[in-house]
Amino acid sequence: VLRTACAEAAGWPADIKVAVNLSLVQFRKSDLPDVVMRALVESGLRPERLELEITETALIESAAECLPALRQFKNLGITIVLDDFGTGYSSLSQLAMFPFDKIKIDKSFTQNLTKRSECAAIISATLTLAQSLNIATTAEGVETVDQYRILRLAGVTSLQGYLFKRPGPASEINFGQVY
Repeated sequence: VLRTACAEAAGWPADIKVAVNLSLVQFRKSDLPDVVMRALVESGLRPERLELEITETALIESAAECLPALRQFKNLGITIVLDDFGTGYSSLSQLAMFPFDKIKIDKSFTQNLTKRSECAAIISATLTLAQSLNIATTAEGVETVDQYRILRLAGVTSLQGYLFKRPGPASEINFGQVY
């Protein structure tokens, strides 16, 4: 999947990144940094155009295994993203342990933003924390115009969800479309 994603993204406009989720199983393999480097070299994709995502739960379960590889990726210029923030055993020490480039706010909070004040409060606190640490944010699961407007006004860096496009083949991506 990583090789395919890098090869596909190499043909995209130079300002567009590709994000790939990494599992705990992949981090447990000692050659993960080599696999990532090979995918970049074979595809010709610049490291700055690759985002690697790791879930909060995977990081907590195996920080000792994950952090050395994440540091290597960061040194190469790859963007490191903490995925599903707030859904695992949330620990702010993760943000101090490793300087993530981006936090992804889980869709369970986004989708209940207008229905539950607790979700709005968690999003607000996460945004304040991220802004204070100079970490970008992405809100997952944006499905309504109301969610879009509220999250943009709140300061979320980027948004993703069905409001914009359902998953599909890369050939259907319209890079000129702006929201």
